[in-house]
Amino acid sequence: MVSALALVTQRLTSSATFLSWKLRLFLLSTEAGVFRRAALDAAALCRMKIWSSEHEFGHPWDTVIKAAMRKYPNPMNPSVVGVDVLDRSLDNQGRLHSHRLLSTEWGLPNIVKAILGTNRTVTYIKEHSVVDPVEKKMVLSSTNITLTNLVSVDERLVYTPHPENPKKTLLTQEAIITVKGVSLSSYLETLMANTISSNARKGREALEWVIGELTSTRDSIKSTMAAASMEN
Repeated sequence: MVSALALVTQRLTSSATFLSWKLRLFLLSTEAGVFRRAALDAAALCRMKIWSSEHEFGHPWDTVIKAAMRKYPNPMNPSVVGVDVLDRSLDNQGRLHSHRLLSTEWGLPNIVKAILGTNRTVTYIKEHSVVDPVEKKMVLSSTNITLTNLVSVDERLVYTPHPENPKKTLLTQEAIITVKGVSLSSYLETLMANTISSNARKGREALEWVIGELTSTRDSIKSTMAAASMEN
């Protein structure tokens, strides 16, 4: 027969075990809640916006790529104040890789500078491009390397021949804007998207301008050579 003391001890042990499991479950649920709240807080502090566009150039791919490689400086993009080629090389497949550093004036309004807590006007952008002359494809990727603790802008441009007309070139462009831990982040996302859209338009105009300059130079050289041959 089980003594009264043993019975009480058994019940206390079972109760303690039950309480121990309840405590563990409570701690686990609490820990999960903390992580869940932390994840939600992180998501709230980091907002993302995607911008994209597509444009058709009325020029062959080769012509557009030559202009793209000579895009800066140009009068349409005065915000780009400096371009430094860090590295340029050919891989074993004949593709041209270029790494450049761009110095740009973002021209942020005073209210945005106040929100970001910075007076910086010049920002630096690293750019990497790959030109594949066989596949006839140029991919250009860029991202800012300053103010990255506040905002990141990752852009990707792809130049390919038009699928239906080889005398035309198709440009697809995408930008991912990430605003981190800043009040009025939705406002900043929209502002940055509008700025990117404006710069993209200026960039396309710049390519047309460069193509015009290259064509003018080529025609001038042809005229000079023709005149020289006639004199001889």
